[in-house]
Amino acid sequence: MSQLVESFQNRTDEGAITDAEIFDAHSGGKLSVGLTTSLDTQRSLSIAYTPGVAQVSRAIAGDHTLAARYTWSARLVAVVSDGSAVLGLGDIGPAASLPVMEGKCGLFKEFAGLDAIPIVLDTKDPDEIVETLVRLRPTFGAVNLEDISAPRCFEIERRLIDALDCPVMHDDQHGTAIVVLAALMGAATVLDRDMAALRVVVSGAGAAGIACANLLQAKGVSDITVLDSQGILHRDRPGMNGVKAELASRTNPLDRTGGMVEALEGADVFIGVSGGVVPEELIATMAPRSIVFALSNPDPEVHPDVAARHAAVVATGRSDFANQINNVLAFPGVFRGALDAGADRITEEMKMAAAQAIYSIAVDDLAEDRIVPSPLDPRVEPAVAAAVASAADNGE
Repeated sequence: MSQLVESFQNRTDEGAITDAEIFDAHSGGKLSVGLTTSLDTQRSLSIAYTPGVAQVSRAIAGDHTLAARYTWSARLVAVVSDGSAVLGLGDIGPAASLPVMEGKCGLFKEFAGLDAIPIVLDTKDPDEIVETLVRLRPTFGAVNLEDISAPRCFEIERRLIDALDCPVMHDDQHGTAIVVLAALMGAATVLDRDMAALRVVVSGAGAAGIACANLLQAKGVSDITVLDSQGILHRDRPGMNGVKAELASRTNPLDRTGGMVEALEGADVFIGVSGGVVPEELIATMAPRSIVFALSNPDPEVHPDVAARHAAVVATGRSDFANQINNVLAFPGVFRGALDAGADRITEEMKMAAAQAIYSIAVDDLAEDRIVPSPLDPRVEPAVAAAVASAADNGE
């Protein structure tokens, strides 16, 4: 365990979380199947299963649209991973990713009332992943892609959006970007800053970093510098893959070169989604009253207490510090809203609406240590779902 993680431990308002408590909670898995109808009499068995079920199957065979009414498929989310980019753990494989996918399904149920099933695939081949989900399409009503490494995740998501007639979203990309945008709106309001004028540095050119850059740019932030492990993305840098080269062509307007030293000097905002480490002395070179989002889990790029010596607003992805930027603020409501509206796509307008809804919950109680609502705030999911459904309807 790293020194940084040791310094954090696992803190909650109720005290330290022990390893025994964690493993006990996962014993036997975190999910089970529940019934929506009684099966405790001969009559109920005959209605729910044979012979009664045959009538429903015949009806659906005659009109496939009836499956949405008489099965759970239209409201069922498939949570899909190949285990190649799990949390901050990396490529740990499908079996080791399953506890995370089970947890994600639990969050869908708890926060959005949606049933979800984890599907972990023993392949990293985009063709096989796409084909598998296309063949499974009658089973589910939406696809939440999870913990799939870049750049394959971009291709897989794009191809599935084209192939499936239901909402598809890679949450590591877009859920993160939605909440980051909402949080930056909150931080800019607290600090009385024009968000469009902020100079933003994004550390990490993988799924989350690229999606954050894209959504912030769509919101009007023009000066965005993105870094990967080789330094700043710029137009003349050799050896970039196609995704990074395209991003470099429309960001970094001053064509900065170099690494983190050059990127952070005078920057207003740091968004870390890289899993790297940023020394305190570099945070100290940022502009006065800067904003630091150190979001890598479980090890933020810089300890929030250290960042707070220099930045006015500090956020992490962790629940044991102020300003938790957590995807659970976004994805349950996004999928609920998309399914409520009968949408077959999750559009940029729907993502923007989700971010605005999250911000609207926080705006009346904003402070430097409260730039987003709590993930447990019961107002969040209904507001996000309603905003997303409205945006979907308006886009038709």
